[in-house]
Amino acid sequence: MPDTQLRTTGLSRRHGPVVEGLQFASRFVGGTITPEPAVAAALPRPHGEFATASVSLLSSAAGAVAIWPDTPRATRLNWTHSTRTLLEYLLTFPGETWQQRWDVSPLGRGEVDAEAVASRRTTGRSIVPGIRALYCLRVIRPTLLALRRNPLPNFGPTFIAAQEDPLLDTFAEHVRVHQIRHVHRRDAINEVCMVLASQDVALSDVTPAALLHFAHENRKARCILRPGSQASNRLAGRGIWNVLHAMGHFPPSTPESMRAASLRGQLSVEELVDQYEITNQAVRGLLIDYLARRKADTDYSTLKDLACKLTRHFWRNIEKINPDQKDLRISPETYTAWRQVITIKDDGKPRVGQDSIVIALRSFYYDLHTWAAEEPERWAVWVAPCPVPPSELRGLGARRRRINERSADRTRQRQPLLPLLVNHVETRYDRARLLLEQADKTADGEAFTHEGIEYRRIRTEADRKLLRHGDAVPTRVQQVDSGRIIHIGTEEEGAFWEWAAVETLRHSGVRIEELCELTHLSIRQYQRANGEVIALLVIAPSKTDRERVIPMSAELFHVIASIVRRHTRTGRPIPLVSRFDYHDKVWSAPMPFLFQRQNGTTPMVFSTATIQVMLGRICDQLAKIHQEFRGLKFTPHDFRRIFATELVNSGLPIHIGAALMGHLDVQTTRGYVAVFDEDVIRHYQEFIHHRREVRPEGEYRDTTDQEWDEFEDHFDRRKVELGSCGRPYGTPCQHEHACIRCPMLHINPKMLGRLEELEADLLARLQQAEGENWLGEVEGINLTLTFLRGKREETQRRAQRPTVELGIPARRLPGAG
Repeated sequence: MPDTQLRTTGLSRRHGPVVEGLQFASRFVGGTITPEPAVAAALPRPHGEFATASVSLLSSAAGAVAIWPDTPRATRLNWTHSTRTLLEYLLTFPGETWQQRWDVSPLGRGEVDAEAVASRRTTGRSIVPGIRALYCLRVIRPTLLALRRNPLPNFGPTFIAAQEDPLLDTFAEHVRVHQIRHVHRRDAINEVCMVLASQDVALSDVTPAALLHFAHENRKARCILRPGSQASNRLAGRGIWNVLHAMGHFPPSTPESMRAASLRGQLSVEELVDQYEITNQAVRGLLIDYLARRKADTDYSTLKDLACKLTRHFWRNIEKINPDQKDLRISPETYTAWRQVITIKDDGKPRVGQDSIVIALRSFYYDLHTWAAEEPERWAVWVAPCPVPPSELRGLGARRRRINERSADRTRQRQPLLPLLVNHVETRYDRARLLLEQADKTADGEAFTHEGIEYRRIRTEADRKLLRHGDAVPTRVQQVDSGRIIHIGTEEEGAFWEWAAVETLRHSGVRIEELCELTHLSIRQYQRANGEVIALLVIAPSKTDRERVIPMSAELFHVIASIVRRHTRTGRPIPLVSRFDYHDKVWSAPMPFLFQRQNGTTPMVFSTATIQVMLGRICDQLAKIHQEFRGLKFTPHDFRRIFATELVNSGLPIHIGAALMGHLDVQTTRGYVAVFDEDVIRHYQEFIHHRREVRPEGEYRDTTDQEWDEFEDHFDRRKVELGSCGRPYGTPCQHEHACIRCPMLHINPKMLGRLEELEADLLARLQQAEGENWLGEVEGINLTLTFLRGKREETQRRAQRPTVELGIPARRLPGAG
């Protein structure tokens, strides 16, 4: 069996190592259960041993009415002739048993298609029914490559009928009532039969390790048949695992899903060190002891990073430079050579994070110095002069400033492009949503027009088969002109989550991990003294281990409400799902996560990598129509930096911005703020200077209740007839209340009728001004009309967003729990 714990270097640990037989890195290779095939307590031979049976006996058994009583006679007769044709083919290969002949044949090795061996065109008969019959009778044990190379129609029900296994019949019944789609029920039946046939066991012999072995071997077979295809990474057998776990077939300690069993959890300190293959065992022991002590005051992600720096980047490179190095007393020549090595990554690119490695090494040496004073018997033998010279730290502040400058420049490049990205995801979602709504109202075969394009609602033969099984049918439409078939349901699903991710990131400024950790329980509210209810979003502790609360804007609340409504539209609550933290390598408790969707047989929480792939796909689409996006990508953290920049540059006190961002140090927030010109810098510094003069002791302190009240009252003062004013915090109106012309005015969609009245009044005034030849008045009215119509179009576009009705909570009765 291939080593599924294979260790590699130079690969992203986020994707995991490359497994033998796969052409791509995979993280689904190193769970707590070691994959291994099942061992049969007794070889399943429901109709006797056929290893050396004659051709006539096997041909008769292949069409026996006693084995398949519900199969029509003509079909069984076809199976008999097909089996005879296959056996005559196998007789041309050496071997004493049918299994031996099968193993040496190209068909058994998965090298040829069955139709290439014999078909109705050559022999007058296909051998596919014969292959299926020999599998079902347990005459031959196929490999997964052979099974995948030649898929067998109706293999699952035919195999189950021939086994006479009550447990297998019970499994099939559980699959039929399991809450999954028909296609997944069919896959679960077929795949369990593939497991039993390929491992030559009964269902009672199947273990979690056997299913994991089947999943990995199945992926290898797919890679051979479809080299380079990422679709080959799909784990087969997930439905089997879910059903067997629900049946109680697995031990109680078994993870609930195959994915949970396949993902590697936290490694021990010894495993973190040993994955880099250190030769000097004494230094290995030191590193293990050092990391074990540091483990108590750090999280797993930081510990893993520290182990990589000290073990892989430091000591393993030292051993390559000087194989005779026995202790930590590093000569200046060796240190210089090592310092040169870490400037280049394994892929030949310059290493950006050199300072962090040097600082970790310096801390390692000084920690040993400090600990040796407390426990000399344990640490004193390893005390040595720190090889990092003081000159290494010179210019560290300047290099960090260069990093901040690059981040600021990145924000300056992306902030002007954010409206294009937002408009793209909104437009794509609106188009897909409206097309789906119109298609759902159209009968099968009928044509309709949407945005000037003619479509026809269609149902494929596969859809009709699903309908016959009582399963849900995906909505498909066909463009009449091009004939292209669009799976509009899937397209609308993808467009919705892209829109939801972008809107949540840009309106909240949360980190990507915090986005994925949002749950239904994160939505809270409180009532102000004036009776206004404020929606809040509680951000669970992540990077700083500090919970915070974000007041939700109307736009952010609309997005969160849309996600909740999407999950609960069938009347069921949001599913409780466990989330795997790829940093700490642990599973969460089952929670109603907001960013989750159905993935095959089970609901799954979006991973951070999935969100990043979404953003990359959006930028690729925009690059085709906007050259500014060529070679440019948005990351989730870009939205966070833009959010911080807009907060502070709009006049919000920086310590309040730090509270909203979840920063422990206000200087961190200042590092996030991208400044655009000297004018903004000057005004910002004047604002800070003025506040310091007023309260020199209180600039960097927690927010007081009075300041929060002022922060809330500011928004009350921005309410006007047509909507609300978006002027910066703490500033009066700068435009003499010329609201229609003011770019800060946000029109309330309910006031569109009032805009119509204003336009009619302006047109009447314009007619009078033109009649009186008041040219200055004409120019002013035309300008006002331009602003009014522009704001109306913008408001109408925003009003197209579907309203989300969450219902009105019933008043709690006195004494109710």
